[in-house]
Amino acid sequence: MTTYNIPNHLKGLTVNEVKVSRERYGYNRMEAIGKNSLLDMLINILKEPMLILLFAISIIYVIVGDYGEALFMFLAIIAVSAISFYQDNRSKKALAELEKLNEPLSTVIRNSEVVKIATHDIVIGDLCITEEGRIINADGRIVHSNDFSVNEASLTGESFSVFKNSDPGNNKIFSGTIAVSGLAVFEVEQIGKQTQIGKIGESILTIKEEISPLQVQIRKFVKWMAVAGILIFLMVWMFSFIRTGNLVDSLLNGLTMAMSVLPEEIPVAFTTFMALGAWKLMREGIIIKRSSIVETLGSTTVICTDKTGTITENSMQLKQLYDYRSDKTFDEKEFANPELAALIDYAMWSSEPVPFDPMEKTLHQVYEQTQRDDVRKDYQMFHEYPLEGKPPMMTHLFGNSEKERIIAAKGAPEAILAVATLSDTEKDKIRGLIREFGQQGYRVLGVAKSGFEGNDFPERQQDFEFEFLGLVVFYDPPKEGIREVFRHIYEAGIKVKVITGDNADTTRSIASQAGIVNTAEVLNGTDVAAYSEEALIPVAERTVLFTRMFPEAKLSVVNALKKKGEVVAMLGDGVNDGPALKAAYIGVAMGNKGTEIAKAAASLVITNDDLEKLVIGIAAGRRIYANIKKAIQYIISIHIPIILTVSLPLFLGWIFPQIFTPVHVIFLELVMGPTCSIVYENEPMEKNMMQQPPRAMIDTFLNLRELAISIIQGLVITAGVLFAYQWSVLNGGSEEKTRAMVFTTLIIANILLSLVNRSFSYSVFDSFKNKNPLFPVITGLTLVLLFAILYIAPATNFFHVTGLDLQELGMTLSVAAVSVLWFEIYKLFRRMKKSTLM
Repeated sequence: MTTYNIPNHLKGLTVNEVKVSRERYGYNRMEAIGKNSLLDMLINILKEPMLILLFAISIIYVIVGDYGEALFMFLAIIAVSAISFYQDNRSKKALAELEKLNEPLSTVIRNSEVVKIATHDIVIGDLCITEEGRIINADGRIVHSNDFSVNEASLTGESFSVFKNSDPGNNKIFSGTIAVSGLAVFEVEQIGKQTQIGKIGESILTIKEEISPLQVQIRKFVKWMAVAGILIFLMVWMFSFIRTGNLVDSLLNGLTMAMSVLPEEIPVAFTTFMALGAWKLMREGIIIKRSSIVETLGSTTVICTDKTGTITENSMQLKQLYDYRSDKTFDEKEFANPELAALIDYAMWSSEPVPFDPMEKTLHQVYEQTQRDDVRKDYQMFHEYPLEGKPPMMTHLFGNSEKERIIAAKGAPEAILAVATLSDTEKDKIRGLIREFGQQGYRVLGVAKSGFEGNDFPERQQDFEFEFLGLVVFYDPPKEGIREVFRHIYEAGIKVKVITGDNADTTRSIASQAGIVNTAEVLNGTDVAAYSEEALIPVAERTVLFTRMFPEAKLSVVNALKKKGEVVAMLGDGVNDGPALKAAYIGVAMGNKGTEIAKAAASLVITNDDLEKLVIGIAAGRRIYANIKKAIQYIISIHIPIILTVSLPLFLGWIFPQIFTPVHVIFLELVMGPTCSIVYENEPMEKNMMQQPPRAMIDTFLNLRELAISIIQGLVITAGVLFAYQWSVLNGGSEEKTRAMVFTTLIIANILLSLVNRSFSYSVFDSFKNKNPLFPVITGLTLVLLFAILYIAPATNFFHVTGLDLQELGMTLSVAAVSVLWFEIYKLFRRMKKSTLM
């Protein structure tokens, strides 16, 4: 844990005081408006159109005295509700786990110790510590600060920073604002709904998450199918009533038809796939903020990545020091040389007193190892100029009890050279050295010192007169295995852009070592800013390396790529990455070294900062999207024979017009529901999926060819089912026998279809290699229930069927196999055609 220089008199609350405060004021959270309780979930399930139809049919059966059918319908209501409830609750738990992980920790002083706690555990009276890059999580009064400033745009709309301290009238800070620089300890005065941001609007919590393009398409499809169901219900009801004059039977016919049309499994499947997909990624170390982002992940076309800590190890080994006074370069074995004392000294003083950046930690360690007298405890930092400028630099002012001052600066070499009192010739010589270091993949910082009398410090750090001391040269090697990661990314048809604050030479060297291609052209942040929005689009598209980038430049590149139609994943960890992370389709923050601002702006967080996790996420997105499509195509294909088997015998005036009743349709629905939303969700990724180019975001969830395939599959199964109908009739079969033939053929065809549609490219035998234990479970259970219906007397009587002999069973199996397995021949021809084109 970071060590804080906190005054000894700040003790914080005791355990008992925390307990008393919580009992009196509650937890630090706004009530989760719109979060469903279990009762709310149950009520929402009971509002589903399918269950409303089941209620209506049950009531009709009760009215006409068919109590057995009525009981079955009520049991079906319980079964359908239980399946929906199980899926909804599973999704809800997965999302709750994600939300728990997404909640940031807060740093507080309790019992004189600095501890990290869940933000909702903050109580009134707590002493909270906040620092640069953190979101403030409660309203309070500053009791101690060090060069502290905040951005209060979330409350005031003003984007500039405001300096705060413990002085009355300037000591209030508020939840939801952002610490821009320095550090502050504040006593919590308001939490949860009583904070300023809480009072401004609980309505924030009721804002609905923007739905994805796939959700829009699915909702439209389900809506049109629901409308079709109502129209078909009315048509069948009237047609049947005109033909028979029996109101009740006609109404049951119409309701059966409506049940067969409604594709209520589709939205359930989508919700289940997304929530469980996000939960599975969480177990891989990828925390998803919104479950629908899983869908977008699979469409990623460009990854914009930082260099330090993402491509590299972020170990920042100090390899060399260039001392300007002696005009010598020293390697790591010579750091104890007295000639380097001033350079090492001022490099350390220009770092944070309590370092968290790896480079600054290294500089403190080298100072400890090489300096005879450690005087850090004798000096206090009394003024700070934070890291800023294009390129950036930072300056720290320290003083001791003897009124002696140290003014130390470090930053990008260009920034330090720009403010140093050197001749152009000397600057050119040093620039040559910087290029040499950069070409070896080293990261270089310039170090300078200054002196200043009085307290009327310049507004800008660049206005000090600086003496150039030298260069500190770090090596941050590429991560082990990073070349393999980028190979997978390129194989998946995804482009890579490196967006970094480092210089061009260092970036190019490290990128080449990491296996990034096309690194010849480099664009820096100033060049990016000079382009118009339109002119930047082709430049951003062709350029791979972007160096010396600042927040506005990063945002411009991301927006340019989006305008080109790219689906951009932006990786970042700092406060300055926030705008670009927010603008990208997929903002990716680093979990270990990422600031809270970056994590808040991002849509997903990689907990261990490993870029390979993003590849895993993209693969998961592709798998989930492919499985959603398989589930939907399965639903469409199997609904068509149900609809036509219910309607055609009636419309065509066949001998047994009511071949299916609501009992049979609801049994089929009970088989289809788990298959599409539970079994297909568990389907592994097909081979070579990560060698395919990403899909376009504008693609519909089913294009015309895919929809046509599903419709043809459904029509061929319908032909097979109706063939079984006619075969039975022509062979003198009774209504019960014919119904058994039709019902069995459709159930077997359903099982075979679920297996065949596991892949629309590879054979069913290849698909068996993809282990999915839920398939045999659901298939086995379906067959057990089918044979119970056919051969156990109470079930046979209830479903109005009769048992089938071996010849009849063989016929149903043969018809179902021909109706479904023709698609395997189609897939074989497609594979052969594809192999001849390659």
